[in-house]
Amino acid sequence: MARGGQGLVRVACVVRAGAAPLWWLGVPAAGIGVLVPGVTGRRIGVLAGAALFLLAAVVVALRHRGRYTALARGAARAGKHDVLQDRAVTVRNWRRGHRWWLLLAFLAALGSSFAVPAAGGMLLAGAGGGLWLKAAWLGRRERADRTLLWVRVDRLVRGGRPAGRAVRAYRGTGISAGDAAPGGSRRRAAELV
Repeated sequence: MARGGQGLVRVACVVRAGAAPLWWLGVPAAGIGVLVPGVTGRRIGVLAGAALFLLAAVVVALRHRGRYTALARGAARAGKHDVLQDRAVTVRNWRRGHRWWLLLAFLAALGSSFAVPAAGGMLLAGAGGGLWLKAAWLGRRERADRTLLWVRVDRLVRGGRPAGRAVRAYRGTGISAGDAAPGGSRRRAAELV
């Protein structure tokens, strides 16, 4: 980074990076779990799983909203020498850093099916759905404020969270900066022109 510039990563991209793996590991884990009769039986397992799915989605979506809001309110403008990390790099780094945790979560969801069929997989999928909801909420906030939120890359070392204790402040850029749309999704071809 020349002249004191910082490496910056999109907050919404970090939040959204875990959504797809959790969802796509949770769905097959729940599907396989339904095949196992389990201790409680399939019906109770699926009903418990549905409750856990909704609970996980709501808790993950609402968790730390106050912290995100406070950091967004105090966001300083990014400098011209700051380097904005691509969305694909952010997603790849997050998934590489969490691959063993994702594998353990998948295996735990499968193992829990012997006690409560499908519940563990539905819990995992609910956490992924909650991350999508949180990223969508961040996207609405970014559109309303006309500012994309960024965090320093060095604050996310070793699996840090974009609203964790290591994060002291966010940086802001214009709505068209970077290669990701508000909320961390890919920009459409029409938005890039």
